[in-house]
Amino acid sequence: MDKLSKGSMQSMMQLRFLNLGYNFLTEVPGDIRSLSTLEILIMSANDMYGLKCDDFSNTTGLKELYLNINHITKLERCITENLVNLKVLDMSNNKLKEFGDSFKISLQKLEALDISHNPIRYLETDVFQYLKSLKELKVETYHFVDVPYFSGLENIQNVTIYLHTDRTFQSLQSNNDKPFSDVNTMKQLTLIGSSNTQWVPFNTIREMLRAYGDLGTVTVLNIYINYYEVETFELNLQLKSLTLSSTDLSYLSSKFFLPLPNLQHLDLSMSKLRSLDFLVQANLSALRYLNLTDNEISVINETVFQSLPSLRFLALDNNPFSCECSNAGFIHWVVTNPQTQVVNAHQYKCFFPVDKQEALLLEFDVQSCRDDGSFLYFISSSCLVALTLLSSFVYHFLRWHLTYTFHLFWAFLYDSRKGRKKDPHRFDAFVSYNVRDEGWVYREMLPVLEGEQGWRLCLHHRDFQPGKPIIENITDAIYGSRKTICVISRSYLQSEWCSREIQMASFRLFDEQKDVLVLLFLENIPAHHLSPYYRMRKLVKKRTYLSWPQAAQHPGVFWQNVQRALQAGGAVAENTDLLLGPAGR
Repeated sequence: MDKLSKGSMQSMMQLRFLNLGYNFLTEVPGDIRSLSTLEILIMSANDMYGLKCDDFSNTTGLKELYLNINHITKLERCITENLVNLKVLDMSNNKLKEFGDSFKISLQKLEALDISHNPIRYLETDVFQYLKSLKELKVETYHFVDVPYFSGLENIQNVTIYLHTDRTFQSLQSNNDKPFSDVNTMKQLTLIGSSNTQWVPFNTIREMLRAYGDLGTVTVLNIYINYYEVETFELNLQLKSLTLSSTDLSYLSSKFFLPLPNLQHLDLSMSKLRSLDFLVQANLSALRYLNLTDNEISVINETVFQSLPSLRFLALDNNPFSCECSNAGFIHWVVTNPQTQVVNAHQYKCFFPVDKQEALLLEFDVQSCRDDGSFLYFISSSCLVALTLLSSFVYHFLRWHLTYTFHLFWAFLYDSRKGRKKDPHRFDAFVSYNVRDEGWVYREMLPVLEGEQGWRLCLHHRDFQPGKPIIENITDAIYGSRKTICVISRSYLQSEWCSREIQMASFRLFDEQKDVLVLLFLENIPAHHLSPYYRMRKLVKKRTYLSWPQAAQHPGVFWQNVQRALQAGGAVAENTDLLLGPAGR
């Protein structure tokens, strides 16, 4: 319908409600002027481009007027001056650019005004100050700096502001006055950003919140907030409902909610949340409703909900859940908890792993995560850690004892094998010496013992079998010789291989109970210097040894004593000869 016939409503003198919305009317029908009893008029979604001063000249009883979704460009004072009883005016979704003095005298009883979604570029400083009864206001702005801070709104309770550009808040940030001066009745604040509102300094929103400490509901939609301050809600102790949706909360801290112990409704949908750990210490003990739909949550620790004892409603639709054992506790909680209703939980689908995509989350077999394998893995890993620590301590403090024990055991096995075979000795003596003393062995010892006395000696570099493990060569040399001559010097004591040679020779000494060990000292080494070399010190204290330094003046006597030691079959008798060091020195 694009036109209403004249006189078509003259018979409806008692009409109170008239809906002419969603037609093609280009103006307010003239018959409306005759409807003095009309209280509600709906002319939404028509093709009206303007209003005339006499359109509502006789509708003084009109209480609600809906002119939204049209093309109206201007609202003049003469249009509204007869609407003295109007309580609701909806002019949203038009092409209004200014209001002039439309609200200055009339509309004294107006309680709800919606002028959102209009390209308003400028508002008079005192445009709203005469609307003393106004409780609900919806306004859209491009330049908040031009807004007169809504002075005079003494009864305002619910304000919705649609924001278009970054400049909106940048301008507000520079002004210290309250945007709603002298307002103590504000209960609900809604801030909604348009598609190009990308960045908002949250300290600006914080100042608005601090100005109205009695707020019960705060909604912030489609606004990218760059950071969150802990003090944001410190004065909003009565806040019961908070919505932060279509923004970025990926770095949200639990401290952000600490001042809100009375919060009951929290909507964080479409906010790029990846974890719910911030809820553990958020102090939301009164929270009953939690909306977390359309986020990036894949794993939820069920212990999070222990910090929400009053939770009754939980929405988690459209999150990329992981169907793995990391979510087993949460799945069990969803199925078994009798208090919280998890909305549409039976429809939640798996996103990870790939082979389980599109499978239902609640159909994941949580029992497979509770078998004895986990306990076995725990015990095994614990034992492995304990064994590693024990091995480290043993190696650090007892490595030489373990090495010695290993070689004793090896020598015992070798001795038992050789004993059964009763192999004859190939050499008269095996000479154990350090490579630094090799010159003395070839220069002094070999010419006398092999050249003059005719003994067959076994030497490392000359008689060891190539390609054979060194430890086997040492063992074969000791057990393949009647005696073992240890040429002892400070270098000898510091050599690891020399230490092993004397250890094996000592074992043979103790095992066979025969005098198979001859000690030759090339240097004067006091007994207290032997303390770090426990095995050597023990031998020196129990046995008589030969000292080369003491034979400097009588080398012939020294070699005769060596000859006697090689010939002896029993223990070497103690000797007070100059060439001998008394036992126990």
